Amino acid sequence: MNRIAPPIVWVFGFAIALVAIYTAAFGIIDEIFQRSITVAVSVILTTLATPLANLYPSKNRHIKIGYWTLDFILIFLMMLSILWFSSVYDELESGLYSFLPTDIAVGCGGLLAVIEMTRRCFGMPLAFFAVLTIAYALFGADLPWIFAHGGYDLETIMRTVWYSFDGVFGFIVIIVISLIFIFIIFGAVLEATGAGATLLKISMSLTGALRGGPAHAAIAASGFFGTISGAVTANVVGTGVFTIPMIKARGFKASFAGGVEAAASSGGQFMPPVMGAVAFVMADFTGIPYLIIITAALMPALFYYGSLFIAVWVEAGRLGITAIPKNEREVLTRNDWINSLMFFVPVIVIIGVLITGRSPAAAGLWATVAGVVMGFINPVVRKRPQIFIDAIAKGGHQCAQIMVAVAAIGIIVGIMNLTGLGIRFSNMVLAFAGTNLFFALVLMALASLVLGMGLPTIPAYVIIVIIMGGAIEKLGVPKMLVHLFILYFGVLSAITPPVAIAAYAAAPIAQANPLLTAFQALRLSFVGFIIPFVLIYNPSLSLVFEFEIIAFISVLIRLSLAIWLMTTSLGGVDRDRLSIISRVLRMALGITVLLNFIEVQVIGVIAALALLYLDAQKAKKEAAI
Repeated sequence: MNRIAPPIVWVFGFAIALVAIYTAAFGIIDEIFQRSITVAVSVILTTLATPLANLYPSKNRHIKIGYWTLDFILIFLMMLSILWFSSVYDELESGLYSFLPTDIAVGCGGLLAVIEMTRRCFGMPLAFFAVLTIAYALFGADLPWIFAHGGYDLETIMRTVWYSFDGVFGFIVIIVISLIFIFIIFGAVLEATGAGATLLKISMSLTGALRGGPAHAAIAASGFFGTISGAVTANVVGTGVFTIPMIKARGFKASFAGGVEAAASSGGQFMPPVMGAVAFVMADFTGIPYLIIITAALMPALFYYGSLFIAVWVEAGRLGITAIPKNEREVLTRNDWINSLMFFVPVIVIIGVLITGRSPAAAGLWATVAGVVMGFINPVVRKRPQIFIDAIAKGGHQCAQIMVAVAAIGIIVGIMNLTGLGIRFSNMVLAFAGTNLFFALVLMALASLVLGMGLPTIPAYVIIVIIMGGAIEKLGVPKMLVHLFILYFGVLSAITPPVAIAAYAAAPIAQANPLLTAFQALRLSFVGFIIPFVLIYNPSLSLVFEFEIIAFISVLIRLSLAIWLMTTSLGGVDRDRLSIISRVLRMALGITVLLNFIEVQVIGVIAALALLYLDAQKAKKEAAI
């Protein structure tokens, strides 16, 4: 039975991709049926792609048959529940339909299939949270304090979650179908062209003179490719198979090599111009134009990658690793620059189409076409053009996985709207924080890290925004900055233990302990957890909100200084090894220069420069001895 699954998965994936391409070109076919059928096909595809027999291998024939029987039961439940929903939808809309126990049972079967596929694709956290929200709707009347609600029976819950467009088939589904699917397919096509290998070679050439060498190249390549990829783990695997072995070969620890790739790949999700396609979802949620969003995201993303570069440089110094000898560095040829067009032309097409006022879906469609056309630069593609057919099917499979997560989030959203939990959560945050913005931001950051764990970027962003977005907006922070703040911590959850999916994807490639890899990624990305706070308190960093040139220059200088101080403090190396006292002072001053008090900032900057000068003089003296 294992042999029949891959061809069926390919066919379903290709079908989803074709519908996505058609939708990007001509619009939604039929909103009612496209929502429900897309969810159903996605659940069926993921059931066949991740069968229980593969997840829990057994040599016992009867157990194998039992596994496949359960899988086919789930497929049957999904098909039945979608057909049932379609057959009663018109009567439901008229308000004349009387619910029967059969309706409830069939809807529960559909929910069971969605939750089980979520568990298989993304682990327990999201699936458990979906079950928990249903339990909350059923039994919340018995809870104390602000968590209590009036109580809802199973019929009311099923009406909301399954038999309406407020739950599983909610607005997020149509956003993903109409905007995101085409970019997932675009990423799969771009990967098939071999553009990633060319980007890595260019990055190796540009960073060869730095002592971090391949580690710096991995950061650059993963940043470029990560902005296109809508999944952190796909980016880790796609570029990590090349970069991680090279980083290890230069003398870095295996866990450090994996940590570099995990941190760099995660950052691609908030790197303009595409931001892993989440920029388009954010534009839809906020009503803010796409170009303003990517402008606001640019400086924080550059500072994040700058901090990674410095962290690698510091680690290389600590280990005594020098730059690659000039005669061993990558030399770029005319052919390499021509091959780079496979990546840069589609990205330019995206920006160009959006500037003309066309929709993001049109931009994704034309970028996909450009990716296919430019892909023929690669002789491998010219010999085997059918590679694009497989890439499109692979993209459809990735779309299905995202849709499963979105369907599970629809359960949570439906219950939250029904019970008012989102408003209660926002009020709870405000009640704890009072008027203290910093405390409220800390609570938001912690909650975002927890809610985002184990999820792809887009579902993570959506669920966090829905639950918590209103809390900080009530404290007077611009909506755009709130959403970027939430996105940052949702993305950084991919390298935050205990889940740390990016680190767990990098660890097998690096042949390192997953938890050690996660802690290395966390250490490398330390400044990344501070940048969102800096953005909130210094909106000029966004380039578009409350922009003042003096304030902008001030935050550029202070944040650059803070990154250097904190990163060298954590690594214990600047020009030479640092004493414990110097490391503690650097960390303290790095925080001081970012505090929101001008007098403290000035004193901190002067003290920090003085400390750097003294450490430099000390290093010179020791080198002269």
